[in-house]
Amino acid sequence: MLLTLLALVGGVVLLAVAADHFVLGAARLALIRRVPPLTVGVVIIGFGTSLPEMLVSVIAASNDQVEVAVGNIAGSSIANLSLLLGVGGCIVPLAVTSATVRREAPLALLAAVAFAVAVQGDGIAVWQGIVLLAAMVATLVVVFRSSKPDPLGPEVVELADVQHSFGFEVARTLAGLTGTVAGAQLLLWGAVDIAERAGLSEGFVGATLVAVGTSLPELVTVVQSARRRETDLIVGNLLGSNIFNCLAVGGAVGLTGGRGLDSVALAVVAPVSAVGVSALAWLAMRTRGGVGRLEGLGLVVLYAAIVPLLA
Repeated sequence: MLLTLLALVGGVVLLAVAADHFVLGAARLALIRRVPPLTVGVVIIGFGTSLPEMLVSVIAASNDQVEVAVGNIAGSSIANLSLLLGVGGCIVPLAVTSATVRREAPLALLAAVAFAVAVQGDGIAVWQGIVLLAAMVATLVVVFRSSKPDPLGPEVVELADVQHSFGFEVARTLAGLTGTVAGAQLLLWGAVDIAERAGLSEGFVGATLVAVGTSLPELVTVVQSARRRETDLIVGNLLGSNIFNCLAVGGAVGLTGGRGLDSVALAVVAPVSAVGVSALAWLAMRTRGGVGRLEGLGLVVLYAAIVPLLA
């Protein structure tokens, strides 16, 4: 049991640290090569922080642990727009001025709906995986159809803060990717072993313990951005991560082997909860222009209320 706990904790820590360096290194490489900051913010930072979810879910699906894979996607999506968004709102009021971020909010809701529909039955079929991946491509086209100046760009430049050579950032990125893969393996092994020993379902552990563990890179970005009051980057990162989780990770799981799901909590409660928190995030941006401290506290409480329903 001690070895399992060490593997679990080690995997979570390694995921958080390695994924953070991967995203930071990739962002700095892109900026050095003069990739537009908006592209860096949406693709590399927004989607790159979901690399742990991708690795853990694909590895789980390839090992016929479909409940862990689906639970991780749904649980991470719920945690991002309730727990993490709430934490960010408690640290600093999250006013959203970026048109790109506002455009991502309804897209994140549609992505959650698409994922919820795909998992009905016994999981994600291959053809459904292809549809989700095609929707991911379409979403990127929609996000980048406007080239107007955006407040998200300067925030990305400030967060990346290029200070090292190109070679150093290449090494950082490769080391971060390697560490993320290793951390994903450790986290998955430890979580599944704990589920078996404690008599918990793999799906519940995937939707809670694994999901929060793979969401740590997003939490790191939230805290870093909140300290700099880069509120658009916080919300954009979480919305982008959810889009990537539901469409790209969901699609990859479908292609890898997403059938065999027999949990009502994972097929209904978890995806519906993900749709619900996505709708709340969009509503907050439409009616209040962001998430204040009171709303942030409410989102944290909401996450605590959802967790027992996933068992």
